[in-house]
Amino acid sequence: MTRARRAAVQPSRGFSLIELMISLSIGLIIAGAAFAAYMGTASASRMADAQGRMNDDAQAALSILTQQLRMAGNNPAQANRVDNAQPTRASRHNPLYLPMPTYDDFTLLPATFSLSAFSLRGCDGQFSNLDSAARLDDLLCAAGAGPHAFAVSYEADRYNTVPTEAGLPTDCAGNALSVITATLPVMAGSGSASSAVQYAVADNRFYIASSAGIPSLMCTGNGAGQPQALVENIDDLRLSYGVVSTASSASTATVAGYLSANEIRTQPDLAALPDDAARWAKVITVRICVLVRSEAAVVADAASASYLRCDGTLESAAPDLRLRRAYSSTVVLRNRRL
Repeated sequence: MTRARRAAVQPSRGFSLIELMISLSIGLIIAGAAFAAYMGTASASRMADAQGRMNDDAQAALSILTQQLRMAGNNPAQANRVDNAQPTRASRHNPLYLPMPTYDDFTLLPATFSLSAFSLRGCDGQFSNLDSAARLDDLLCAAGAGPHAFAVSYEADRYNTVPTEAGLPTDCAGNALSVITATLPVMAGSGSASSAVQYAVADNRFYIASSAGIPSLMCTGNGAGQPQALVENIDDLRLSYGVVSTASSASTATVAGYLSANEIRTQPDLAALPDDAARWAKVITVRICVLVRSEAAVVADAASASYLRCDGTLESAAPDLRLRRAYSSTVVLRNRRL
């Protein structure tokens, strides 16, 4: 007889406690490394997103400001006007800036509109009568430091502004501008005749203020509307003005130096000029700097939140953990006539 073979019974085996602890430790190390890598990637992504948004905000703010400054004083010659050697009777341009024309039968409507001696004016701080000043000539600077403010004026049309559906030119906030009607000589056949011409003037004022708790680049125009926030998260605005020598009179004059708005009034050579209009007429370039902040806190500590101000000095006591950076540009005033 064949005896059935009994299979040998093998004892069951498992991991020892030491092996389990080693496995758990290795797993924790791998999980921790993966989590750290994820957190580092997320932090880098948030930083990159913040920097990208800041670059976009800075580009938008500088684009608006440089475009407005380039148009300061825009008052093009008109093809159908009578030329005259007398400055107060030169009718090539629509009446916008002083001196007042002395044409026969000259009229200007509405009666509330008056010619200005300024196409650019600024303050080393805010305007104290931003909303009440009817024109640049009436603007006053508030006492104290803070973000700078400036105002520009120019002849506006449907090509250098964003027109309304009715084709009317607009101010910096998108509000339709009032139509000005002037009666002056216009070419007619071989002679000239008094005729009513219509045009519009933009008076735009830029400054920094809080909008819904967010520091923003603001604009107030002379259309019938409220101030508007143009770009959010703009902490500061600084300007310096390139002036020519008081002896310069050619349009090719070079910049003698850069001054603040206050220094334009107090610098000895400029202070000797008859009035503020003559002093600001010596400005031919403008340096702009905007300080942009991130939308949210993205840096880890106060040391990482330090930044360079517009004047190049280090700010080591940032108010929060947001990222901040200064962006600058220089603008030539193309319409300046010295």
